[in-house]
Amino acid sequence: MKERLFTRSYMFILAANFLLFFGFWLLIPILPFYLKETYNCPEAMLGAILCCYTVSGLCVRPFSGFLMDKFPRKPIYILCYFVCASIFLGYMTAGVLTWFIVLRALHGIAFSSVTVGGNTLCVDITPSSRRGEALGYYGLTNNTAMALGPMTGLFMHDHVSYEGIFITGMLFSLVGLLCAICVKARTPESIKNRQQEKQQAETATTNSKLSLDRFILIKGIPVSIALLMLSIPYGATTNFVAMYAREIHLDVPSGFFFTLMAVGMGASRLVAGKKVDQGYITQCIHVGLYPVILAFFMLSMCRFIAPESMNAAEWIFFAVPLLLGIGFGIIFPAMNTLYINLAPNNQRATATSTYLTAWDVGIGIGILSSGVIAQHFTFYMVYLIGSVLCTVSLIFFVCKVTPHYNKNKLR
Repeated sequence: MKERLFTRSYMFILAANFLLFFGFWLLIPILPFYLKETYNCPEAMLGAILCCYTVSGLCVRPFSGFLMDKFPRKPIYILCYFVCASIFLGYMTAGVLTWFIVLRALHGIAFSSVTVGGNTLCVDITPSSRRGEALGYYGLTNNTAMALGPMTGLFMHDHVSYEGIFITGMLFSLVGLLCAICVKARTPESIKNRQQEKQQAETATTNSKLSLDRFILIKGIPVSIALLMLSIPYGATTNFVAMYAREIHLDVPSGFFFTLMAVGMGASRLVAGKKVDQGYITQCIHVGLYPVILAFFMLSMCRFIAPESMNAAEWIFFAVPLLLGIGFGIIFPAMNTLYINLAPNNQRATATSTYLTAWDVGIGIGILSSGVIAQHFTFYMVYLIGSVLCTVSLIFFVCKVTPHYNKNKLR
């Protein structure tokens, strides 16, 4: 008989994650417009300003993983969640661009920490025999938020003020905070066994005070390289696809792009999570990369479709998010489990932190470089380069990461 998955705490962590990401995705597609309309930012500056969110998060992610392995995770998780909810209020009072950048950087610090905490708590409170499935459903809440958040944000952009959007994000985040408080967290094994292994722990701590593996999962570095290349075009897509649609004169509801991506992710995650639990981890990642490569190539080619064939361009434009969703929906639970399997139980948060750090580095590079590339070549070149990067990622994963994982996995 299968162990019970949908416990009270698991349901609350799902709700908390959905509401957190809904507030996050609500802002993502409208922030470029907000910066241009409110502060008159040129396109080249947009990437740099939006990237400060990712950069600040990267600075603390390794440390947040270390702290959550060393101390009880839930209090840190709750504190960071509260900061995320509070930042929306700060956006409404930001009168100058400098203050907005500071708030965005602070939001990145809090959000990066809360995502490490939530992901690790999800692993803690679910049975190991259903971990891939649990992470699949957990990620599905991200996808549902992705389906509803950008569409809601873009709709509100046309009908209400930016203050109304920020208030909406704050209210959803506050409800999510209440759900997070209701999660009954288990004591991490690294803390539970500390007294029993005090002598060994003191020796290990003494020997590893300055060791890099206290903050980064060293065995996860090869897969992090592959993941980084994959996340660069993803960051460019989530932040600039609405602008790309306008650039190529596609009269389509850009928010629907995110909805279709979420639908593809949701459908594929449900299947992929079960396959991951059956041991098909690297195989899932291999399969998931093919539709992603094709999708970014198709997105770049929308630029060259003749004006009289705009209907075809629209069909291709909306086929892209379905392919991206299917591909990433297969990849995400497998990647997450791969990192967990490379780490001992007392480094779960460090493994999660390394996984999310690699993803965020790529997102940051994608956001930062997209504005510069678009200013010189338009956005089609961003997605064409993204397709090439994903192809290189696939080759590297097959040739380097898969053998490394099979040699070093702990479970």
